[in-house]
Amino acid sequence: MSIDAQQLQRQLGHLIKQSDIDLSENKIIKLVDFVLLMQKWNKAYNLSSVRDPEQMLIRHIMDSLAVAPFIKAERIADVGTGPGLPGIPLAIVFPEKHFTLIDSLGKRIRFIKQACYELNIENVEALEARVEDVQPKAGFDIVLSRAFASLADMLNWCEHLVTNNGEFLALKGQLHQDELAQVPSRFVVTDTKALVVPSLIGERHVVSIQKR
Repeated sequence: MSIDAQQLQRQLGHLIKQSDIDLSENKIIKLVDFVLLMQKWNKAYNLSSVRDPEQMLIRHIMDSLAVAPFIKAERIADVGTGPGLPGIPLAIVFPEKHFTLIDSLGKRIRFIKQACYELNIENVEALEARVEDVQPKAGFDIVLSRAFASLADMLNWCEHLVTNNGEFLALKGQLHQDELAQVPSRFVVTDTKALVVPSLIGERHVVSIQKR
């Protein structure tokens, strides 16, 4: 193992201690391995505008894990997942839950499949599709999005993905009241919470929404 990987593991362990999440050493190692894989693929595939692996720990891994306390169900769809965020970090943390990662860009889905293969992540299904076109055999308990779309668009495009008593969780930066006001009337915003991401500059929120 390279010194870089060990250094990143120490840094991630320090960040984790500043959060409300408790992770085993094996999970920390796997999260760092995912960052190094993303950095490697980024050179050719341009998966993320974040190039520095130390910044990836904060802006990708810790930012994704901030929603972990809200993942209380078993079947989760991560829509507009990009290079697997927050789906893959959450799948590493919750190996007992099943995650379906959806993105319309083939190179992102190829990366996710390769990452799951190399890191032996067995609880992820990756789908190359527009979310509107995905027809699951059974609805998801949670539909999760991070930097995906406006709340109104996300709900209109993904309404069919969630079970009747399921939940939408939208990860947002700043939370604007006009965006909340545009949530269609057939949905109800059940909660909004500010998230604290160690070492991250900027606001983070999670919005919980259910069908009426």
